[in-house]
Amino acid sequence: MTDPPEPPGRREQTAPAELVVSTGAAANGGSCVARHEGRVIFVRYALPGERVRIRITGDRGSYWHAEAFEILEPSPHRVDSLCPIAGVDGSGCCDLAFAEPRAARELKGQVVANQLERLGEFAWQGAAQPVDDGGALGWRTRVRLDVGSDGRAGFHRYHSAELVTDLRCGQLPAGMLDGLDGPRWQAGEQVHVVLDDDGARHVVATSRQPRRTRVIEGANDTEQRVGHRVWRVPTTGFWQAHRAAASTYSALVTEWTAGSGATTAWDLYGGAGVFAAALAEVVGADGRVLTVDTSRAASRAARAALADLPQVEVITESVRRALHAQQGGADVAVLDPPRSGAGREVVELLAAAGVPRVIHVGCEAAAFARDVGLYQRNGYRVEQIRVFDSFPLTHHVECVALLTR
Repeated sequence: MTDPPEPPGRREQTAPAELVVSTGAAANGGSCVARHEGRVIFVRYALPGERVRIRITGDRGSYWHAEAFEILEPSPHRVDSLCPIAGVDGSGCCDLAFAEPRAARELKGQVVANQLERLGEFAWQGAAQPVDDGGALGWRTRVRLDVGSDGRAGFHRYHSAELVTDLRCGQLPAGMLDGLDGPRWQAGEQVHVVLDDDGARHVVATSRQPRRTRVIEGANDTEQRVGHRVWRVPTTGFWQAHRAAASTYSALVTEWTAGSGATTAWDLYGGAGVFAAALAEVVGADGRVLTVDTSRAASRAARAALADLPQVEVITESVRRALHAQQGGADVAVLDPPRSGAGREVVELLAAAGVPRVIHVGCEAAAFARDVGLYQRNGYRVEQIRVFDSFPLTHHVECVALLTR
């Protein structure tokens, strides 16, 4: 296969090593847009309205990737990095640590709005809102480190196999990784560290070759709480990384379903069943909640935590196959899919089942916006959208939409 011809009037450009550019709007993925002789450049480590010296890091033909390594005219919203290990030539952990947190939330809202307009054909304006009042630092309670050939655990540089073994990431509470640095690990291991809701630390090392799990500190399962309910989740399993995220999203699901008269509910991509617990309260003892996830470990955690709720059924299956197998529909469906989103088939299955109320959670702005567009094309109306700054110091957000038909 040959490359397509250049559009008429465009001459071939070879990416220079360095350039000075002025940055425009923020793009999805943590970059700002700049231009050079008609060529679009996605610049990391920059804010809108800055003049920066950049290094070209990738040539994609019609556009380039770059990183700003010298700030010539800074934005008024630029601050000294809130993460001591992130940035150019550093760790890829905190790619917005140089932005004042309130400005970062405004920026994230603009990115989501742009994606919704372009991919979802929906007009929305707003800023990402804090998940709690704890600030931008020390919010993360779960982290996974990789181990290099020297036996040291670390964070990856951006899009690189190289590790940064300085463990002072700004997202982590003080002391979370104390004593885990240095050449103490086995090459190729992954080190999982969790602070549970009692503040106890759990450290588990896993390897693929040979397949092995070693409990270094604490336990293989951790206790997590939402309200009065306790979940026991594998240290290596999924739970919301932000200390307040699970409670915040659960409360929102309750708010958007309470008083709806729902007696049947689907919790899709349900994980350990946090939303299923909230939905069980809404439908009552005589209702029915189905929670579906492909992870056996998550399903085990859900069955144990929700054992006192006979109205909840836990299924380990793909959402697509589970929906095909359902006889009838539901009054409400909550979806929390992976970063790739739910996609056309799942949205069409919900519409075909006649589900009148959908709460859709998305952790990637473009996939979320695409799914919002799919819902609208299947007869749903967007009632509300909330955007949470669930990953401070990074470009990531969590978006939640209420859709009805």
